[in-house]
Amino acid sequence: MKFYDLELSGNCYKVRLFAALSGIPLDIIPVDFLAGEHKQSAMLALNPWGEIPILEDGEVVLRDSQAILVYLARRCAKESWLPLEPAAMAEVMQWISTAANEVQHGPNAARLVDKFGYQLDKATTLHTSERILGLLEQHLCEHQWLALERPTLADCAVMPYVALAPEGGVSLEPYVAVRAWIERIKQLPGFVAMPGV
Repeated sequence: MKFYDLELSGNCYKVRLFAALSGIPLDIIPVDFLAGEHKQSAMLALNPWGEIPILEDGEVVLRDSQAILVYLARRCAKESWLPLEPAAMAEVMQWISTAANEVQHGPNAARLVDKFGYQLDKATTLHTSERILGLLEQHLCEHQWLALERPTLADCAVMPYVALAPEGGVSLEPYVAVRAWIERIKQLPGFVAMPGV
């Protein structure tokens, strides 16, 4: 499987992290984002949206990190990462949606402003960050993991941009349970880091 990757992308990292934790080999192909490689014809043929990550598995070509996580979990990983039982699967999927929404528009967006100079409303990103981190803290004060009381795809989807929040000027200092959860993930067998995590 080919994985078109950007080292500094939290969305790319969540796929690399899950693959490492679940023992899925990926042929990682770095994309020169700054040179605009993701907007060139070869990459646009794989993903007309002009974004990364992209997973290529034979005839299957996928964009969007959440979709790639689900695909890898179903195709290659143990069912414990993404159960088939409806209620358990939904419990994991609600956190994957959180990664694509609140975390994306909060800690990730704040990082895009500070680290990469994106023209976004920083006040809104900080407000969204405070809200989602407060909800995560509340949940993690009562649970060791986001879903099913064990590591799942939910943790891989949500953790990267939460851990990278300080790069967007969002302090994790007030969130003791969140920081402990990040450390638990770092202790999982096969864990791989990225710059900032």
